[in-house]
Amino acid sequence: MSYFEQVQNAYNYYWPLEMVHERLDAKMTAAFHAVHKMARSKQVHNRLAAYLVAVERVAEAAKLRGWV
Repeated sequence: MSYFEQVQNAYNYYWPLEMVHERLDAKMTAAFHAVHKMARSKQVHNRLAAYLVAVERVAEAAKLRGWV
């Protein structure tokens, strides 16, 4: 929720509460599926899978920026 509040405050544009809930639900659902998929593919628990997803995303961002 903090991210959505920050975005709204930065642009001085506020979404209806229902839209915030829809966007939050979409983000949380996507995050769950990414972690669940990683946990199943690597056969690890969810905590480690969440860490692997995060590291993978940072590594991809670094590649796209040409840092590595």
